Amino acid sequence: MIDLRLCIDVDDLEKAVAFYQQALGLTTGRRFGDDMVEMLGAAVPIDLLRKPAGSPASDAAPNALRGYGRHWTPLHLDVVVDQLEPAIDRARRAGAVLDRAIQEAKWGRMAQMADPFGHGFCLVQFLGRGYDELVSP
Repeated sequence: MIDLRLCIDVDDLEKAVAFYQQALGLTTGRRFGDDMVEMLGAAVPIDLLRKPAGSPASDAAPNALRGYGRHWTPLHLDVVVDQLEPAIDRARRAGAVLDRAIQEAKWGRMAQMADPFGHGFCLVQFLGRGYDELVSP
């Protein structure tokens, strides 16, 4: 088994801590100096990393600069919730944006959201057997 941690770049660390506490119910774990906070309560720790807007995202791609307006990335969080509408309301009150109307599928329901830093995430409510609804018997 591998040890997995999820890292999320933000430009305002305290705003990010407050958002992830209020929106997803995470709790603050350790603080690593002034630029990193560990958030607990998910299956893996989520590390919030203070990175200034406009800073280079990678030495390999020096023209790729961090931006915290709404952006698309092929990697995002799916947060499983028991009830979708209250979870959407809680996330919106914390500063999230609902990107798309609730989608219904055989396996359940999903709301596509964005956090205050432009990162996409989905709130997912499984119905029936969840993703196993897609598996042949």
